[in-house]
Parts: sequence; C-alpha cells; structure tokens
Amino acid sequence: MQFKHPEILYFLFLLVIPILVHLFQLRRFKKEYFTNVRFLKELSIQTRKSSKIKKWLLLATRLLLLTCIIIAFAQPFFKAKDTKNSSNEMYIILDNSFSMQAKGQKGELLKRAVQELLENTPENQTFSLITNSETFWNTDIKSIRTELQNLQYSALPFSLESAMAKIKSRKSAFNKDVVVITDAVGLESKQLKSIDKDFNTYFIIPEAEQKNNTSIDSVFIHQTLDDFYEIGLKLSAFGEKNKELPVALYNQNKLIAKTLTKLETKDKTIYFTIPKKDFHGYFSIIDNGLEYDNNLYFSISKPKKNNIISIGQPEKSNFLSRIYTNDEFNFNNFALETLDYNALEKQNTIVLNELDEIPQALQTTLKSFVEKGGNLVLIPSAKTSMANLNPFLRIFGNIQFKSLENKEKLITKINFNHPLFSGVFENKINNFQYPKTKTSFGIASSNPSALYYEDQNAFLTSINNPISAVYVFAAPINQENSNFQQSPLIVPVFYKMGINNQNKGVNALTIGNNNPFFIDVPLSKDEILKVQNDSKTFIPEQQMLNDKVKLTFNDYPEEAGNFGIYNQKERLQNISFNYNRTESDLAEANENLLSNYKTIDSIATVFDTLQTDRTDNQIWKWFVIFALLFLATEMAIIRFVK
Repeated sequence: MQFKHPEILYFLFLLVIPILVHLFQLRRFKKEYFTNVRFLKELSIQTRKSSKIKKWLLLATRLLLLTCIIIAFAQPFFKAKDTKNSSNEMYIILDNSFSMQAKGQKGELLKRAVQELLENTPENQTFSLITNSETFWNTDIKSIRTELQNLQYSALPFSLESAMAKIKSRKSAFNKDVVVITDAVGLESKQLKSIDKDFNTYFIIPEAEQKNNTSIDSVFIHQTLDDFYEIGLKLSAFGEKNKELPVALYNQNKLIAKTLTKLETKDKTIYFTIPKKDFHGYFSIIDNGLEYDNNLYFSISKPKKNNIISIGQPEKSNFLSRIYTNDEFNFNNFALETLDYNALEKQNTIVLNELDEIPQALQTTLKSFVEKGGNLVLIPSAKTSMANLNPFLRIFGNIQFKSLENKEKLITKINFNHPLFSGVFENKINNFQYPKTKTSFGIASSNPSALYYEDQNAFLTSINNPISAVYVFAAPINQENSNFQQSPLIVPVFYKMGINNQNKGVNALTIGNNNPFFIDVPLSKDEILKVQNDSKTFIPEQQMLNDKVKLTFNDYPEEAGNFGIYNQKERLQNISFNYNRTESDLAEANENLLSNYKTIDSIATVFDTLQTDRTDNQIWKWFVIFALLFLATEMAIIRFVK
C-alpha cells in the first residue's frame, strides 16, 4: 500500500490526545461510606466496573476513528500492475475494406464494429483512428461520431503495413496502444512483421457467419464476328457451389440480356453475343455473399486500327504484311536508311527485323516509345554485335544476349500462362509440328519465356509492364535460318504482339492499380481533361506527350462505375472502373496467424482491461467508511452501554 500524501501520517501523533484524556478520566476516587447507603455497596461496585469497560470501548473507537480519518486524508492506494503504460497513446486501426460487408451475428461486420466504437469508447478518451481511406489524428469519439456513422467501404484492400507505417511516423516520447479491428481476410505473416514489438497491440477479429460468395472476375471479347461480338464473362465461386445464379447484362442502364447459370466448379466462363457497336454498361449477378463484386463495369469502343512499322529489309518483312492486314492494321515497312523518325511516335508496335546495328538515335527514340505504351519486337540478325545490342536491351530490363550457336534446335514448349497466349488456345496443345532454327543466340533473362527450345533455353521471351511489352527472339526467323514462318504459331504470336495493350477492345480498369492510360488527343497548355459521370467528377493526373495525353488515376474514382473522359464539354472516350477482387474469398481469413498476439472479443473489453490494469486502486474511501462506522459505534456505546 502506498500513500498519495504520506506527510499527513504525521498527524497520527494526535492519537496521544484521546489517550491522555482517557487516563485523566480513569483517576482513582476516594471511597466515602454512609450509614444509610450500605445496602447499595454491591450495586456501586458493579456500576464502576461497567463504567470502566465503557470508557475503554470509547477510547478504542475514538482512536480508530481518528486513525481512519488521518489515513483517509493521506489517500492510500494500491499501485496498478501496468503503471508504466498508463500514459500510452491510443491508436485504433479499423478495416473498412469490402470483405467487412460480410454478415456476422449482429449484422455487417463493419457497421457492428462502428456501433461498438460509438457505444463503448469513453468520451474523455483521446485516440487516433486509421481506416483504409481516412485518418483522424488526436480526436475523441464525440468529434468523429458523424464521420464514423457515415464511413463507407473502401476500394483499397486492408494493409496492416501501411497503417503501422502511419503510426510509426507519429514520433512521440510515449509508447502506443494499438487496437486492430479486422476480419483478417488476406492477412499475411509478413504484414505482422510491421508491428513494433514495443507497441501494446490488441486484435479484434469479427467473424462472418457464412463465407459463401460469388464474384464477377473479368470480361473479354472471345471472338469478333462480322456484325457481333461474342464476349466472355468469367465467374468465381467461393464456398458452396451448384446454386443457380441470375446474370444480367446492361447497356446504358438498359437490360439487354439475362440468364441463369450454375457454377459446378470454382471458375466458370459464360458467353453473350452483342451487336458490334459502342458499348457502355455492366454485368450484374445476385448472390447471398458480398455485394461489391456483384457488378463489373466495362466499355467497348469501335476498334481502332493498330499502327505497325517494321524496320528492316523489305524482303524479310513480307510475312508480316500477310499477318497485319488492312482491315485491322496500318502496316508499313521501312529500311533503316529511309526511316522517318517522326512517324515512330504514332505507332502501336515497332518491329526491329534483323538489324545488324541499332543506331544510338533510334535507341533513344525507342526508349521513349516503350515508356509511352508502345510494343517493341526485336528479331536479331546473325551479324548483331553484342556490344551494340546488350546495352540497348539493358534499358528495358534484365535480358542479355550470349554468343551465337551454330546448332540446329527444335522449339518444343509453349508457355500457355504467358500473357502473349492469353485467350489464344482453348486447349493445351502437346503434339504439333515443331519449328526449328539453325543458328541461335543464348539469352540470359529472369523473365518467363513464351516459347522454349528443347533444351529449355528461351526462343521468345519478353519484358512486360502494365502498358507495353518488349518481345525478344533468340534467333533470326528468316526462311534461310528457320521454318518458324511456316509454323501455325507465327500468326497468333505476331498478331498478339501487334495489338496494343490498351486497344484490345474491352475497357475495364481496376481502381487503385495506377496503370497509366493513354488517350489520343492534342491539347493546348490551358486545357485539362476530366473524368465524370452523372454523379461524380474528378481530374486525374495528366501529362501531355505530343499528340497523346497520359492519364494516371491513382486511387480515383472512389466508387466503381462507367465514366467518360471529357475535354470541356466534348466526350472523348468511354472508360469504366471496377473494384479490386482481392477481398472476394472470405475463406482467406487468417486468424491462426494471430496466435502470438493478444486477441480480444470487443472494444469494450479493451477499454475495461486497460482501465483495470492501469488505474491505481484507491482505498481512501474505505477508510472514510470505517471512520463513519466507528463514529456510529461510539454513539451507540454512549447511548446504550451503561
């Protein structure tokens, strides 16, 4: 036991006073006998004895009364077991990602967590609140009551690392209490490493009652007919399967197709046929799981012809003119000596077809071309100089040529998972006529290849980025060195390399991916593009590049939907945004990772625990109560004891 004001205990010397008074009252009296009261002798002796006991009882109660009063004023207490953390700063991390839409015993997980915060957070408690989308520093529950009640689900996935980084950036002399409220969907062990060991961290894991969910993953053009598109819709089922699911297709908010489908497996693709016109709409499903992944917005614009230039000898480029036909491509071939450098910026794909040397001026132009979203295809010449070629390739990534091998090789393996072959083959092909090369270069690359030789060395590899790609062949493919031009692979390979990533027909961007988007429009210095629909408008980050504008959307828009890109009042292009599907699988809740951390069932328990562990046990009130009891005892003795 400790005392807040121990100096008051000196007043215990005052206990001497009642003792002295008591001793004075117990002095001996002289006996006087009267002849007429002798018969009262026995009664007198008995009365003096009871009077003596009464005075001793009064002394004891008065001493105890005075002692309790003095000790009460000294304010005794028992020290809290967690006193060292009593001055900690409070941080609450609230996961408001879409997986928190799942329903628990008392409703949606996020809404229930918000309600518990509003009901159980002490009004005098200062804390900082960090969500996926917003941060409130050094506030209290009264100040942010409205913001919490209006808190919306965020398109940004929950990131414990990001939240911890924000907390660590708040430099302070005090330690920190951190309360993390999350359903743990997508939580990984590497994220837990971001937790400072000195932090007093609690986890509250609200749990969904059922984890069944169906999501729309993607949409793509399966094939293009004369007057129609056949579009594919990929669905994913998590948990229970074999339930009938209604699927609807809308264009400009008008229903144009509806069907019922059953997902017998985890993934299923269904197909719809729509007119070959501009499309600006969405797919929609109805299920009992999460709501955010039930719609997928997309746009289809009139296909633009891809501009392609081949740089090299005309006789070696004849096969390209048969692939890049006039109905889909604007194809031209130039010898290096007659090349118009100004025309390169307007191309979608450039093919370097067996150039013996790449001039420095061309290297610089091609570097800028790829950065602006263009595809580059490199077919080496047998006379290529490594000293010229490897520094050029180093600009784009980790690909380097080795020495030329005069050895015939068969091309025997297709990497069906490579982006180049996405949607090309309906089934994997194992038996086809293997093309071959007579001479080839070795390639050192850490990137996955699209085609392999029989010795597992790369024949065709690439460096891919979100807006473009650099494709590199390991050997010349002229007819003297290879029969690859006669192979069935030649058409899909060069066709896919000739299509710009952004000109594939379907436009369906993901919020938060931050991939640049290019739009062909010349702007003056004072003109600004904006993105808007009926309810939302925002101005993306933009950079003018000659006759193009590079747009970066960052974390905008906040809500998925169909939008338009406008230059003042002129609508330039349709564009669609969707939420990331990383939260769709509720079975990915990794609660087991938190076995080494404090997990608590509710926010009320957190505050109760902190209060109990960090509050000194004040016991002065008990001494006041005892003092009153002794006072009552003294009065009872005076009144009832004779």
